[in-house]
Amino acid sequence: MSEFHQQSSVEVMEMLDVTNQGLSDYDVQNRQEVYGYNELLEGKRTSTFSVFFGQFKDLLVIILLIAAFISFLLGEVESTIVIMIVVILNAILGTVQHVKAEQSLDNLKALTSPVAKVMRDKQIVEISSEDIVVGDLLYLEAGDYISADGRLAESHNLHINESSLTGESLAVAKSTAPIKEDRVTIGDKKNMVFTGSFVTNGRGTVIVTSIGMETEIGKIANLLDTAKEKKTPLQVNLDRFGEKLALGITMICLAIFIIDLFRGRELVDSFMFAVSLAVAAIPEALSSIITIVLAFGTQKMAKENAIIRKLYAVESLGSISVICSDKTGTLTENKMSVQQVYIDQKVISHDELHTENAIEKNLILKALLCNDALERDGKEIGDPTEIALVKLGKQYNLDELIVRNHYPRLAEIPFDSDRKLMSTVHQFNQRYTLITKGAIDVLLSKIAKIETSEGVLYITDEHRTKIEEVNRDFSMNGLRVLAIAYKEISKNQLIDVEVEKDLIFVGLIAMMDPPRKESKSAVESCIKAGIKPIMITGDHKITATAIAKQIGILNDPSEAIEGHEIEGLTDQQLQEKVQDFSVYARVTPEHKIRIVKAWQEKGNVVAMTGDGVNDGPALKQADIGVAMGITGTEVAKDASSMILTDDNFSTIVKAISNGRSLYTNIKNAILFLLSGNAGAIFVVLYATVLGLPVPFAPVHLLFINLLTDSLPAIAIGLEPHNKNTMKDKPRDINTPLLNKTFTTQVILEGLLIAIATIIAFRIGLSTGDTQTASTMAFATLCLSRLVHGFNSRSKESIFTIGVFSNLYTWLAFLIGFLCLHLVLFVPSLTGVFEVATLSGIQLGYIYCLSCMPFLVNQWYKVLFVRSK
Repeated sequence: MSEFHQQSSVEVMEMLDVTNQGLSDYDVQNRQEVYGYNELLEGKRTSTFSVFFGQFKDLLVIILLIAAFISFLLGEVESTIVIMIVVILNAILGTVQHVKAEQSLDNLKALTSPVAKVMRDKQIVEISSEDIVVGDLLYLEAGDYISADGRLAESHNLHINESSLTGESLAVAKSTAPIKEDRVTIGDKKNMVFTGSFVTNGRGTVIVTSIGMETEIGKIANLLDTAKEKKTPLQVNLDRFGEKLALGITMICLAIFIIDLFRGRELVDSFMFAVSLAVAAIPEALSSIITIVLAFGTQKMAKENAIIRKLYAVESLGSISVICSDKTGTLTENKMSVQQVYIDQKVISHDELHTENAIEKNLILKALLCNDALERDGKEIGDPTEIALVKLGKQYNLDELIVRNHYPRLAEIPFDSDRKLMSTVHQFNQRYTLITKGAIDVLLSKIAKIETSEGVLYITDEHRTKIEEVNRDFSMNGLRVLAIAYKEISKNQLIDVEVEKDLIFVGLIAMMDPPRKESKSAVESCIKAGIKPIMITGDHKITATAIAKQIGILNDPSEAIEGHEIEGLTDQQLQEKVQDFSVYARVTPEHKIRIVKAWQEKGNVVAMTGDGVNDGPALKQADIGVAMGITGTEVAKDASSMILTDDNFSTIVKAISNGRSLYTNIKNAILFLLSGNAGAIFVVLYATVLGLPVPFAPVHLLFINLLTDSLPAIAIGLEPHNKNTMKDKPRDINTPLLNKTFTTQVILEGLLIAIATIIAFRIGLSTGDTQTASTMAFATLCLSRLVHGFNSRSKESIFTIGVFSNLYTWLAFLIGFLCLHLVLFVPSLTGVFEVATLSGIQLGYIYCLSCMPFLVNQWYKVLFVRSK
């Protein structure tokens, strides 16, 4: 069976059993039983409580809960409370984000108009939009939101803005003629209307063909429901890291427990010793530190016009290998602008016209007069193509209102989508002139003469051929072309479509939505950084490829594909061919989500930009969904991870650069935490194997993990942005955080800290006082980890990146240093933290030994890392 757009309106009415008198109440009741109500349904939502408790399934969170339980067993109630607060806060944050994401369907519902005008029982009545049924005759006029999908029965200069579905801002001129093609995208179904769009001009009558979930909006709601949000690379890495950490800690603690039992230690003592080791190994503050670092990163990015909605998405930006970008408003200015004109048989740039030249001034004047648009106080009112003509006039100090007052409009023939022409009548020097503007393919057959510098000449075949060639060149370069013509008429002549003939051709005006000035350099930066920029648009292939060529996305026309071609490919075929294309034109929401999935299946981290309802499913499916803040719909914003407040592609590139730096900082912070914890483990292992006393009290380890570790780790996370980060390729998301290189670095740096601590412990034991030995080990471990914070700032030497380039690390060190000395010297705290009184010489040993790991690290980086 043919689709509705392929049939005439009469055939559609017959098929749906409806007449011009509309449906009866009986018909409506029957149809509601068959089709249901005109509303968007939603699947069963997970309760807020289920979402909240689901946050505790994360392995790192489980480790933190175990740490809290162990702390409770050790009698450290305060530590237990701190850890639990961190865990619960993280769970609340995750729940809030989930609830916000579910608002996308609610915003889809809000797109449907609350009321609609339909024909019922021979009368036009206003009803609730949810009561519309298939077969209703829907009446539309300028300003109406459309509440159902339907086939046009009547169209009177009807123009509809379908940007929420197609992403293209230009209103579509509608017609009633059947379209015989099988595969036609939404943007090309000129005889259909769709839910969520609105009427900008004219009026029409529509036969409702689809309601609720069967509409195009309903299909998008379905896609939104089925599109799965992917975990960010950092979340995946932390999950893997948590699994390995849990396994490693369990095995080490079990081994220590068994060794202690064999050595004859009491069961309870052996257990508590193993527990203290677990406390030393678990980076309790890791989750909250990463959250804080990401939060600071989002604040910085917000100042650069990128608002992050989902915290963990920040670092995903650094992994992006493909950016699928919308064209209109993101890569382009979203404003039509005149680029070139063809006048007096030559092509001239828009900024090279001369108003002293009578023909050139005549072209601008006539473009302003045969025009309904105007611009006042920064506000643009009217069709974008006509606004472009108004701006051309302003460029040459010709104000549209002044010109129109001087040559008032006496009569008009409004634009008609079938005629593709508009005409107005004005008085010039006591003579009445008809000015006609429209598509050259229609207008050329109505032209009898041509205006030249040699005077008005009869048009020849040579003239016509030249005009057609120029028009073809303009069109091939993605330019939208309007032709201007005129003729003198008598005062009393009847003004109707029959008068639009025997015209004098003045010229062609070619315009386009030009690329943003910064788009080309942003695309270039992407390519240098190993990121493939892709254009996905609802616009025509010619326009899309022209823009893509200008900004460097497209090199060869063969790299462009249209939506109907994608429909002919299976998912497997698309996956195999997806990397061959850089431009996807005339695409639907289903195409967008398939394109994103195809790139993901090839192992890419994909960013997707969009502003319309049609972009929602793909934004949700992408690893990073990027919505437009200015032109974006609420649906697009809710489905996204990031919102651009300036709708600018170059902002994405800045965000990627920030994301890469943030990931490096987070990785360095994790290196700092793990190497410090490894140092504590090595010291405990050393004492266990040699049968020495326990080097640390549990309170020592909690003090280090929850206080002196946290601030330096956060400070490392706030390391200034590295401008060289965009010279690297995107990191491989399959490379685990705890890879061989990273693990080796953790172990080696941990060993250096352990050696310094063990020497301090041995010096303390030589006094014969176990508490002094424990205090020296605790102080050395604590201080060496504070100093180690400077090492962990970068893989390069601190002298290369700048000793004072990150003042946060100095602040963290000073606070940690002060806290340690308060514990060592304030009498009320020495008892709580089980520390002995130290002599000046012992303090000297602690200071010197604490600096040793730092000096060895810096020596290595200066000699080896810097020279690479």
